[in-house]
Amino acid sequence: MEQTLKITNVLSDPTRYYIYQYITKRHQEVTVQEVADNFNIHPNVARLHLSKLEDVNMLASETKKTGKGGRPSRLYRLSDDVIQLHFPFRDYMLLSKVAIQTMISLGEVGKQALFLTGKRFGAEVIEQEMAKKSLGEELEFDQKLTILKSAATLAGFYPEFEANGEKTKIYFQIFNCPFKEVAEEHSETVCSMHHEFLKGMFGALFGSVELIEKTNMISGCDTCSYQALVTN
Repeated sequence: MEQTLKITNVLSDPTRYYIYQYITKRHQEVTVQEVADNFNIHPNVARLHLSKLEDVNMLASETKKTGKGGRPSRLYRLSDDVIQLHFPFRDYMLLSKVAIQTMISLGEVGKQALFLTGKRFGAEVIEQEMAKKSLGEELEFDQKLTILKSAATLAGFYPEFEANGEKTKIYFQIFNCPFKEVAEEHSETVCSMHHEFLKGMFGALFGSVELIEKTNMISGCDTCSYQALVTN
C-alpha cells in the first residue's frame, strides 16, 4: 500500500501523468529535451518530472552516447516493473500466478484447462468492452479494430494495430506482457496460454481467425508481434 500511495502522489501532477502516458505510447526511449519540447516546458522541469517517475520505479534510465560527439544523453524508458494500483489492495496478480502454476503442475490436463481459461478470458475482455460502448450486433471492421485496441490497452499490453487494405490481415505488436513474471519460469506453457487469450479476443469479434506469432519477448525480442488472418 505504501508503494501505491507513492505512485498516486507522483501521478497526481497532471503534467507528470501525461508525460508517463506519452512515454507509454512511444514504445521507445525518450530524452529530457524531447519531453521538454513536446510539453513546452523547460528541460530542468522535464528532468524533474522524469526523475520523480523514476524514483517510484515507473521509469528507468541510462546514459548513452549519441554518436554525434558531445556529452552522452540520459535516456528514459518504461520500467520493467509491473505497475498496479488497487484500492483497496487486492492481490489478484498473486492469485493468478498461483492458479497458473497449479494448473501447470497438473500435467497435460491442467495445461489444457489453462489454455481454455485463457481463451475464455480473452473473449470476456472483448464482451465487456462491447457492453461499455453499447454497440449493435453488426459491427464494421474499423469498429472491431477499435474495440480490440481499447481492450488490449486496458489489459495492459501497450499495443499497436495495423490492418491491410483488404481488411483480411491485422498486424499487431504488444510492448508489455502482463504474464511476464510467470512466463519467465514456464515460458512455453504461459506463452501458449497467452496465444489462446489473444485468439479469444479475436474470436469474439471475427468469424474466424488464424493467429501467427512473429516475435516473442521471452525469446529476447523487444515485442511480441503477431499477424492475424481474419474474416468477418
